[in-house]
Amino acid sequence: MSAVAPRLTLRTGGRLRRRRIVNRIMEAFGTAAALLAVGVLVLVIISVAVRGAPALSWHFLTTPPSLFGPPGGISSAIIGSALIIGMATAMALPVGVLGAVYLTELAPHRVAGVVQLCLDILNGMPTIVTGIFVYGLLVVGHVQSAFAAAFALAIVMLPLVARATQEVLLLVPQSLREASFALGVSKWRTTVGVVLPTTLGGVLTGTVVAIARAAGETAPLLFTCSIFAPAVSTDVTHALPNIPVLIFTYSEQPDKALHAQAWAAALVLMAFVLLASLLARVLLARQRSKLAR
Repeated sequence: MSAVAPRLTLRTGGRLRRRRIVNRIMEAFGTAAALLAVGVLVLVIISVAVRGAPALSWHFLTTPPSLFGPPGGISSAIIGSALIIGMATAMALPVGVLGAVYLTELAPHRVAGVVQLCLDILNGMPTIVTGIFVYGLLVVGHVQSAFAAAFALAIVMLPLVARATQEVLLLVPQSLREASFALGVSKWRTTVGVVLPTTLGGVLTGTVVAIARAAGETAPLLFTCSIFAPAVSTDVTHALPNIPVLIFTYSEQPDKALHAQAWAAALVLMAFVLLASLLARVLLARQRSKLAR
């Protein structure tokens, strides 16, 4: 007596229909969340652009703020911000890269875990705490200075540079290191001559992202570089005008013309951050294609 063969059907069952419905609902939630994030960004950009564009001009970008008479521009703040960010990058970049090399190539597993935890805590630390720390370390008993501001921003940038460099170092194929070792090359020469050149694009990407993050920080600058003269200056031993503090100061004034300038300065700062983010994406794409080849 032969067994009855099971009846096969291509008709969708109840359980499969429920799975498809749940899948479509979750896809809709994910799409809505992504659109909401993009919508918030677009709303912020449009809002700042509408309020800041009327005050934006060549005169605004090339003249320093004025103490009396008609409002001036933000040229001194642009120069001061560039100097502060440049010094902060010069401090954070070598320390962050060398720290990432140590974590990835040299450190024992237990030591690497402790150092990584410290970097993560430093990355999550409120920047106002960093500002207070640098204020007590470099400003109390001295004067506010661009150097103190750069040191505070370097602390903000350090974990970002180190983390980005570490992630890129982990993407380097182990076969490159083994090939170098097989030729009799020492470990440090392999790291300097083989591994780091391969990760140059990723290191630059992390650096650009860190610069974009530090460029808009205001809390550390309020403690270290907020009492300045409006004139153009390059003396980093004294406080220099900078865009974040200028925006904060203008927004607190009752003059509506200064409010318009604050929006225009915010538009300039936002444009810099957007351009830096796009540059980071381009560098990251080039690095991934290079590693893929």
